[in-house]
Amino acid sequence: MDSSQIALANTQNLSHLSDGYLKFQINRQTTAVLSMRYTQEAIVVPVESITSMPSMPACILGLMNWRSRIVWTVDLPRMLNLESLEPRLRQYSIIIVRVESLLLGLVVGEILGTTKFMPDEVRSPIGQVASSLVPYLRGCVVQQKETLLVLDAQAIINSSVLHGA
Repeated sequence: MDSSQIALANTQNLSHLSDGYLKFQINRQTTAVLSMRYTQEAIVVPVESITSMPSMPACILGLMNWRSRIVWTVDLPRMLNLESLEPRLRQYSIIIVRVESLLLGLVVGEILGTTKFMPDEVRSPIGQVASSLVPYLRGCVVQQKETLLVLDAQAIINSSVLHGA
């Protein structure tokens, strides 16, 4: 194997690493995925472990302690203007995402596991989903007759909804 073949093999291995996604239900009707590159951990915590903060946007649930770090938690369905989570939940399924040095806890309906697909399978979300969702998406993927929303972690963390702009 010469050096160009080794470089090609490494490139192919890297492309396989970049196509891993965490799959979850945003709410009962909507399934989405988030790149593993931005996913730190998926956890389930009691509702009481999140401390609500006054005068925050409705989608911000509050603060929680995660591995000795204080992390803001967000009701992802509410942030995306989708049907909210069941209000009488006893525990939250939370995906801890990291974009550069920023951490955010995304509260979702249910964490379903992981999935993989090639980057060229991602299609434009325009015309497929509500236009209010498009700024938060990288696209959509159809897997086993199910349309998955491919969320953009950077767009979520930088959202004006969270920063009060």
